Amino acid sequence: MAEQDKGITRSARVARKTNETDIALAFQVDGTGVSEIQTDVPFLNHMLDLFTKHGQFDLNVDAKGDIEIDDHHTVEDIGICLGQTLREALGDKKGIKRYASVFVPMDEALAQVVIDISNRPHFEYRAQYPSQTVGSFDTQLVQEFLWKFALEARITLHVIVHYGQNTHHMIEAVFKALGRALDEATSIDPRVQGVPSTKGVL
Repeated sequence: MAEQDKGITRSARVARKTNETDIALAFQVDGTGVSEIQTDVPFLNHMLDLFTKHGQFDLNVDAKGDIEIDDHHTVEDIGICLGQTLREALGDKKGIKRYASVFVPMDEALAQVVIDISNRPHFEYRAQYPSQTVGSFDTQLVQEFLWKFALEARITLHVIVHYGQNTHHMIEAVFKALGRALDEATSIDPRVQGVPSTKGVL
């Protein structure tokens, strides 16, 4: 499980090793958009870099997986690790905005990401891509990554790709919107006293 870093604002790291993958991941919510990402899945590297830059996070990922089978386990397990570190980094969630809704265009494509940092994991996904692959990357893995991320982070995540013609552009818009929405939802609002919930806990 992830352990919260000492002395660093809202950050966490996790190491996860299975028979399928070996992953070390560190995530800082209050970052500067810097990423160091090394996985065996180049398209995922690109998407995580975009996510980090547009969310103004800091992200380090070193992942090896059984890509001789396919990219599934690597993509899925990175989603798991990223979700775990986000949940740990946010701690008791006091003062956060909690909700965000962001639209991002990428040329002809338009994606929307809506987030509730709710402690109630739920995922809705509406996307139809013109092609099943981008290079060698299977577009089904976008859904797998996002679902495992939402589950482990314990957030409600809605992802809608409204339209597009280029699959790369459509997925890129999703990851940019995810970064920007998560940045907004995790931002500290000085008007918020304690946890942003009438329940008193998230």
